[in-house]
Amino acid sequence: MEITTIVVVALAVLVGLSLGLLGGGGSILVVPLLTYIGGLDPREAIATSLFVVGATSLVSLIGHARKGNVRWRTGLIFGAAGMVGAFLGGLAGGYIPGTLLMIAFALMMIATAGAMIKGRKDRDGQSQTHHHPLWRILLDGLVVGAATGLVGAGGG
Repeated sequence: MEITTIVVVALAVLVGLSLGLLGGGGSILVVPLLTYIGGLDPREAIATSLFVVGATSLVSLIGHARKGNVRWRTGLIFGAAGMVGAFLGGLAGGYIPGTLLMIAFALMMIATAGAMIKGRKDRDGQSQTHHHPLWRILLDGLVVGAATGLVGAGGG
């Protein structure tokens, strides 16, 4: 086995552990790993990260569904709109040079870091019920999907 492959697999295991411990950050960690250490083209790294994070999200969904923490209607509508947005974002990404995609990815990382530093509004730890109008769920899904399809991050 080639040393690069061993390093990528070892780092991927660390990414998986961080996902399990922290609950997010998959693409933010996987895309640079695959691009700069694995040697993949940015477009290939983005597509691969979407598969990896999608698989881990599916496994996480099972646990949350068993606990009754999933709003199926909202999730399915958001997910369908997100898939459309991701498809369109992926198409657009095919026309953008890899360097620009990585710059856009870096900007997404900065925006994510800012959001994490700012924190949530509901800091009391209580689960709050939010009822959003259908148009808002669809719009949010399209926007998040497009960002995710374009740069491989943004779904969290």
